[in-house]
Amino acid sequence: MPELPEVETIVRGLTATVVGKTIARVRVTAPPGLTEVGDALGRRSFASVLSGKKILHVTRRGKNILISLTGRLTLWVHLKMTGRLSWVPVSDPPDKHDLVVVDFKSTLTRRSESRSRHLRFNDYRRFGRLRLFPDGELWRQPGLSDLGPEPLEITRSDFVSLCRGSRRMIKPALLDQTFLAGLGNIYADEALYCARIHPRRLTSSLSGRKLGELHHCIRRILRKAIRLMGTSVDSYAGVNSRPGSFQKYLKAYGSEGSLCQFCGRRIVRERIGSRSAHYCPRCQRL
Repeated sequence: MPELPEVETIVRGLTATVVGKTIARVRVTAPPGLTEVGDALGRRSFASVLSGKKILHVTRRGKNILISLTGRLTLWVHLKMTGRLSWVPVSDPPDKHDLVVVDFKSTLTRRSESRSRHLRFNDYRRFGRLRLFPDGELWRQPGLSDLGPEPLEITRSDFVSLCRGSRRMIKPALLDQTFLAGLGNIYADEALYCARIHPRRLTSSLSGRKLGELHHCIRRILRKAIRLMGTSVDSYAGVNSRPGSFQKYLKAYGSEGSLCQFCGRRIVRERIGSRSAHYCPRCQRL
């Protein structure tokens, strides 16, 4: 699933391509449930509500993409496991997993229509969600209203207080979006490895100094991953269809059997709850 750096990269890509454009037509071939219209919008279809709207700006909250539209509406996108937003030439052959296609009112001359592009939402596992809500209704929705603080915004002291005020294993806590919004398996593993913290350590058992180190590692790793346009280990790519390159710098995630850069011990993979964790059993002692 795309995490904070990947979603931030997509948001920046959308800002550079579709902000200021007016939607001309929306084609939906998604199964029921993938697109949704808020109750306040009545019985209108997803496509009819979007048509004619201008895109004002694009922001991120946790792993969520929020596209602000005229008419005080927001298109809320969650990519889930394999969702992708791509800014591609209109002439590109459609893919069978292109579930939503957004065409824009072109400002190009007829002579250059061949260079026109549109936005496609592709999702071969079909877990992604595109939802439309009036702005006043948006922030009351579960999945947004209950999100925890942003990792790049929370201060060190607030992060320490957040962790010390809970008694749970640190890895599941970091993955809980109501605890801290935006982290997933990749960056939680990398941050815990950087701070040399075992993923099963209880949050309340960690010293303020050690939690301060973790706070620093989270922020440093996320910022580097954003600079490198995210981590491409599966289907993720930016709006321009280019993959990220942070996977070249992964030290723990997906490195089972590789040698720890600190001590030379082999990285292990362990199931914790319903998720896997990669760590060094010597440097990250329980």
